[in-house]
Amino acid sequence: MFILFGTKGYLYQLAILTLVCGRCGNPAAHTLRKRVTKFTLFFVPLFPISTKYATQCTFCGAENKVTAQDAEQLQAQAAAGGGQGGQGQMYGGQAPQQPYQH
Repeated sequence: MFILFGTKGYLYQLAILTLVCGRCGNPAAHTLRKRVTKFTLFFVPLFPISTKYATQCTFCGAENKVTAQDAEQLQAQAAAGGGQGGQGQMYGGQAPQQPYQH
């Protein structure tokens, strides 16, 4: 009897925000992503093993890890921005502190 088990990854895009990139320093769109790894049994995903959040700069491609709490704040900020993405600052993966000003 064979038992097939393993893991499968899922990637969800939660929001698009305008942030100042910690790597290139440009105010650019950043995608807020959620990566979920699920345990599978006979190719059927059963339960999540890990959940990670990250933002990725669309200008230079830099990716910064974000905590679940910061991801919720960024997602709420994007929703408050009317669907066009919120505005904030990000330096080296930290949560935004003040709105971005031109």
